[in-house]
Amino acid sequence: MDEGVDPTHMCQSLVDKVAQSKQLMAVTDPDIMVLFESWLDELEEEVITHLKDHPESGELDVAADLGLSKSGATFLVAKLKRENKI
Repeated sequence: MDEGVDPTHMCQSLVDKVAQSKQLMAVTDPDIMVLFESWLDELEEEVITHLKDHPESGELDVAADLGLSKSGATFLVAKLKRENKI
């Protein structure tokens, strides 16, 4: 096989895609989606309350004070701003 595709790479890619497919199926389970949406609503309320109590706070403060990652806090703050909730 002097040309073409590396079979090892193809197998690994296939395994990765199957694993990703199983993860996506878990997320689309209606019971899990309801729990996720409920959790996200609670988390958004915590961010809103925190920013009302500490209007000078930035995303790093939100992350540190609420135990979120920086990217998680950035996502939530941007989402809440986009939805005009803050």
